[in-house]
Amino acid sequence: MKNEWTNVALGEVIERRENFCTIFPEIQYKEVTVSLWGRGVRLRKRILGSEISAAKRNQASSGDFIISKIDARHGAYGFIPNELEGAVVSNDFPLFRVNSEVLCPRWLYWVSKSRFFIDLCVRASKGTTNRVRLKESLFLNLVIPLPPLFEQQRLVAGLDSIEVRLNSIQKLRDDSELELLAALRSAFHKLEAESELLPMGEVAPLVRREVPVESDVNYPELGIRSFGKGTFHKPPVLGIETTKRLFEIHEGDLVFNNVFAWEGAVAVAQTVDNGRVGSHRFITCVCNSELVLPEILQFYFLTAAGLEKISQASPGGAGRNRTLGIKKLERILVPIPPIEQQYDFLRLLKLRQSILKHRAKAHFHTEAVIPSILDRILNC
Repeated sequence: MKNEWTNVALGEVIERRENFCTIFPEIQYKEVTVSLWGRGVRLRKRILGSEISAAKRNQASSGDFIISKIDARHGAYGFIPNELEGAVVSNDFPLFRVNSEVLCPRWLYWVSKSRFFIDLCVRASKGTTNRVRLKESLFLNLVIPLPPLFEQQRLVAGLDSIEVRLNSIQKLRDDSELELLAALRSAFHKLEAESELLPMGEVAPLVRREVPVESDVNYPELGIRSFGKGTFHKPPVLGIETTKRLFEIHEGDLVFNNVFAWEGAVAVAQTVDNGRVGSHRFITCVCNSELVLPEILQFYFLTAAGLEKISQASPGGAGRNRTLGIKKLERILVPIPPIEQQYDFLRLLKLRQSILKHRAKAHFHTEAVIPSILDRILNC
């Protein structure tokens, strides 16, 4: 512990704040959601009092420290922002006012972003597996390091400055990624102008490879993220535990999740996906390699024009009621540029993937900067 730093129980520097208000059925109220892992507090929704199952609720004020009893051990806490002044919260979200004469609220903000603070909340959370909750009395007895107020302000100024610079770096990355995607879309639109329109059933027909399900065999499943974010691997399912028909997926397949295709759940199966299985909900199409590359079709179906065609082929209401029909998919007309131009565009796609991979690594290291600094500050 540094000279002049002390250890102080949270209950000595923050106090429970209660400002209960009567809930009137005809009045609209703001409700709060607290994101996990210290990612902030934001509006959950606006709701009429008649939809709230309580006669009274605690009312938040800007600057209150809020914590979720259920998810405190997962970093669900933060400060009420100005736009949530007057929002109502249930008893599962206690509010605390910081004694700013001894504790700078931004110092608590930064301390709460540390692994150290999460570990404290884990220690203060008790209960069985599905009923683990923060015990308020234990939480208020937790001890945090408290530098003198002037030292808190100095450290906070430094951390805030680093945060601003890191946010600027991330914004530059985000902006350049958008510009890169816009350039790719522009290049693709030029290809479309020279393309022949052919039906999916002709250029990339449906192929089903049903797998005989044996009760004692594990089957590795594949998942597809929406918004063109690719495939992911689900835990294996034991044959005896599934009632679904399973179909094998091969590398290079163009795969649609027919429930969420309308929101971009389309991917090209990669080498690591080869041999995994999906249910009948997964539509696997195999491209005629002399006519079209699967990556070209995937890119098209993630453009506004492509998504519109998928939406038209997915009748029904929202969510799981919107299902891509196989026959409708087969009739969708897709642009087929000359195959040489497709390979040129594929090289651009691979270049973008390489750039995004490097950026993801850089983002990972950027995200680790402040936690590393906090660890050094709090453990020196």
